[in-house]
Amino acid sequence: MDRRYLFIICLFVGIIIGMAENELIIPVNTANNSPYYHGVRGRNQISLTINVDWGEEYIPGFLKVFEEKGVKVTFFVTGYWAEKNRELLKLMAEKGHEIGNHGFRHAHLKSLSNNELIELIKKNEELIFQITGQRTALFAPPYGEVDSRISSIAGSIGYSTIMWSADTVDWQRPAKELIVQRAVNKIDDGGIILMHPTEPSLQALEDIIDILTKKGYKFVKVSELIK
Repeated sequence: MDRRYLFIICLFVGIIIGMAENELIIPVNTANNSPYYHGVRGRNQISLTINVDWGEEYIPGFLKVFEEKGVKVTFFVTGYWAEKNRELLKLMAEKGHEIGNHGFRHAHLKSLSNNELIELIKKNEELIFQITGQRTALFAPPYGEVDSRISSIAGSIGYSTIMWSADTVDWQRPAKELIVQRAVNKIDDGGIILMHPTEPSLQALEDIIDILTKKGYKFVKVSELIK
């Protein structure tokens, strides 16, 4: 069979399958859309990220510490949380912190179709914009669940997928000292620290900032770290 006809048949079959599955056909470009586990090295910069789907009672304390220390961070919030805490989210943005997208709900992304994943991100984007006036461009996958499909789909709608290089695992609410140790021992130049709003995290926050500042690191928002 002529190769041209074979190509046309294969193309037609691919289109039919895509239509049958009611999926957007999105090119996978892992080179350009790979998740960020680390930012740019060589500038002595690091980022602190706070993933928020609960724990709003501790966020005012976080904001107070950040203001006292002159530190700006990136909060990744879910739409579920944002809907219930509009004024607090607005305050986080007004204090100069970066707001990132954590999905409209805390879902397992690998179980979602392409269209469902896009809706999860875009619905939260619109809600955050409505509340803060900020457009989000950074996406932190719930549960840290990511693969090339997820990061490529996020990239196709203008998002950088953000992971971490130092996980404090503070959602388990370990002792303050362990949270500090996990943050400061695993971080290096260009690193990204992951935290959540818990009581021991709040207790550990000043020590983490002080120790890493004394080591010569400057805290910056994630968007600045990955430029």
